[in-house]
Amino acid sequence: MARLGALVCCLLAAWHCRPGFGLPLAPAGAGPAVGQFWHVTDFHLDPTYHITDDHTKVCASSKGAKASDPGPFGDVMCDSPYRLIFSALDFIKNSGQKVSFMIWTGDSPPHVPVLELSTDKVINVIANLTTTIQRLFPNLQVFPALGNHDYWPQDQLPVVTSKVYNAVANLWKPWLTEEAITTLRKGGFYTQKVSNNPKLRIISLNTNLYYGPNSMTLNQTDPANQFEWLENTLNLSQQNKEKVYIIAHVPVGYLPFAKGIPAMRQCHNEKLIDIFRKYSDIIAGQFYGHTHRDSIMVLSDKKGKPVNSLFVAPAVTPVRSVLERLTNNPGVRLFQYDPRDYKLLDMLQYYLNLTDANIKGESNWKLEYNLTQAYDIEDLQPKSLYKLAKQFAIQESEQFIKYYKYFFVSYDSSVICQGKCKIFQICAIMNLDVISYTDCLRQYHMKHSL
Repeated sequence: MARLGALVCCLLAAWHCRPGFGLPLAPAGAGPAVGQFWHVTDFHLDPTYHITDDHTKVCASSKGAKASDPGPFGDVMCDSPYRLIFSALDFIKNSGQKVSFMIWTGDSPPHVPVLELSTDKVINVIANLTTTIQRLFPNLQVFPALGNHDYWPQDQLPVVTSKVYNAVANLWKPWLTEEAITTLRKGGFYTQKVSNNPKLRIISLNTNLYYGPNSMTLNQTDPANQFEWLENTLNLSQQNKEKVYIIAHVPVGYLPFAKGIPAMRQCHNEKLIDIFRKYSDIIAGQFYGHTHRDSIMVLSDKKGKPVNSLFVAPAVTPVRSVLERLTNNPGVRLFQYDPRDYKLLDMLQYYLNLTDANIKGESNWKLEYNLTQAYDIEDLQPKSLYKLAKQFAIQESEQFIKYYKYFFVSYDSSVICQGKCKIFQICAIMNLDVISYTDCLRQYHMKHSL
């Protein structure tokens, strides 16, 4: 594989001389009383992407499989070309939306065999995407989180300082305080208040420490002492009457497309759920990436009362494996919140129809849906999302049919999710701990059997 650093630098130089692809958004109706922030995730830049007659050689991330219909903005068998990522960021830049900050929940390098990457190549990719964001948004505060691919070998993020932790600490200095940089160097996590929102704190967790394939943290109850640090941080925020947004790459809870598989190790998931329940009064929202799909979750307390709203954002990369029939269109999203108490009010999901963009040779990012309008709910509070999830569970629910289309970012509107597929989705949305999730599967299995 060609050297990632050299290729990305060439692409950067070329693209800074080209016109932007983003088009202004329609007014979102956000007055001065509404705060806003962007969420981007899973760029997965593949600098080897290029158009060639040999479709097995379009990109390294296809791992030798034939690209299906490669165009200037990518292919569903490949990770993102730089042009796709730039179009997403350029769209955000030219959207006309006034925002307070951006969250970026990880995974910059491509899905390629381990030997085709190295620590330096991974750092080069993260550096070039960081540089792109900093050049396009010189005055915007950005809060990143590390993904499981933001390391070499992938998934193996350590519990002590490392070359990657040091590199991203240096790269992200313009956005973060010295205190945040210090913990980022030590364990890949940090906390910081939003500069123009004095009572809002961001906690960026390194949930890759809890990811099943991470052999560096096997049999560790508190890798890098992150649980202890998290509880101390939340306790101080509670005393200081702050509100908190949790950001991370690997989400808590269960994968919505499989039976009984938590996104992270079950023991660590249970510990995080306990902490989030304990401090649910100050946690105003949780935001993740990793799955490449668009999904919501609702955390309830042990009595079944909904106490937290969680959002998993779809990826910018459209990549899928040869074994998958479906993937996602590229997506980015905008959240709206009440600046008085930081309650989440709404979310606007934007997407690029990749097929259409490749045919026309230009990117036309559009509003896919506005969450409150699409589902006719009041806001993004746990009570509202829980009520919506109950509607999803109804047989032949039109709301769920819509949700499942959005799950793939409108990649295929004809896709249907019934039976076990729907059970796995509903149980993952409403049950994040092992006891309630197992009970949910059992109850739905009984109903399905009857």
